[in-house]
Amino acid sequence: MIDLHLIRSEPDQVTAALARRGVPASEIEAVIALDATHRALMQRQEALRAEVKSLSREVGAAKKVGDEAAASALADRSRELGDAERAAAHEAEEVGEQVRSLLLVIPNLPADEAPDGLSEDDNVVTERWWPGSDVGDPEPTYAEHQRVPHWEVGEQLRLLDMERGAKIAGSMFPLYRGFGARLLRSLGQLALDAHLDAYEEIRPPTFALTETLTATGHLPKFSDEAYLMERDDLWAIPTAEVPLTSMHRGEILAEADLPIRFTAQTACFRREAGAAGRDTRGLLRVHEFDKVELFAYVTAEQAHAAHLDILERAEGLLRSLGLEYRILDLCCGDIGGSAARTFDLEVYSPGVDRWLEVSSVSWFRDYQARRANVRYRPAAGGSPVLCHTVNGSALAWARIWAALVETGRQADGSVHLPEVLAPYLKGQLVIEVPVA
Repeated sequence: MIDLHLIRSEPDQVTAALARRGVPASEIEAVIALDATHRALMQRQEALRAEVKSLSREVGAAKKVGDEAAASALADRSRELGDAERAAAHEAEEVGEQVRSLLLVIPNLPADEAPDGLSEDDNVVTERWWPGSDVGDPEPTYAEHQRVPHWEVGEQLRLLDMERGAKIAGSMFPLYRGFGARLLRSLGQLALDAHLDAYEEIRPPTFALTETLTATGHLPKFSDEAYLMERDDLWAIPTAEVPLTSMHRGEILAEADLPIRFTAQTACFRREAGAAGRDTRGLLRVHEFDKVELFAYVTAEQAHAAHLDILERAEGLLRSLGLEYRILDLCCGDIGGSAARTFDLEVYSPGVDRWLEVSSVSWFRDYQARRANVRYRPAAGGSPVLCHTVNGSALAWARIWAALVETGRQADGSVHLPEVLAPYLKGQLVIEVPVA
């Protein structure tokens, strides 16, 4: 969340920054007003507590000189003020919780470098790559046999069975089979191996506590998008970012240990509550998908390099897979609520003739670390400082899978896969058309 002290000291700057995200000034004004009320109540509580202590001393003094009548009157007054102090404390606690509730849904301040704009139409394409673009080859063209959507390719080659997935769990839960399942598994192993030079592999729980999702900013604002197991008060994770951000929740780290980097492959669960009326065929929008995530705790000075490292790793994987992609610098109105700056990577999927988001790489400043209370102790001494966090997908596999089978489809209906996957598929890089 945003630093409340910053809102108090620089309200105009905070309001102007959030206006770039479309946040009305009234939301900040509401926080400022409630915060003033909260502080006034706390001051009243402290004043009453001080008066009670003073009366207690007077009661003792009166008893010491034998003035029982005065002592009794003072004690009665002390009890009255004690009741008033407890009432003020309760009221202050309630208002303080209201302040926190407002802060939990206010998005992060966007980075100065983030493009202006309020919708995806204002995002800026900063780079586009395709095989051969590095040496000046012309833009790719795609043959008719590559213009077949992946759900048809998956059905023809017995790789994807959306019908049986729906039979088991309902619509938008894919079922991969045979070589399709092997391909999905190989992608995850490829990515994990590529990141182990600098990132510690983690296998976190698939379910998380409410405070774990609150730490990343997924709760309370995006509760409609998540799956809740009410009986146990556990949430199915929407991304490995959620458990990785809380790996050191409530801890003080040593500056010498930063950056601390993690990678994890997990299943991810999203309701896609806003998907009604949108194209949800095949793997374009699903409730469950596998993804490899990269995450780091860093200092403010390390954040830029860590952000770029994740972006470059995601790009490197896409290039090794030979997929055409582009990078979008998201405008202020399109970045996620917790992020200050985000780059999205999209691959071109010729069978559906669409750019598909496969990675979102974000810097969060200290927004998440403040919610999770993750700090580090400066090497030079002094008070603990909040960490910054960065994370990104490298990569999300459902849409990569779709782009690979469409791009790699041959005129005879078979699919040729990139050479980089050979070690994970025992050298088998051609998915043949099944014999009828």
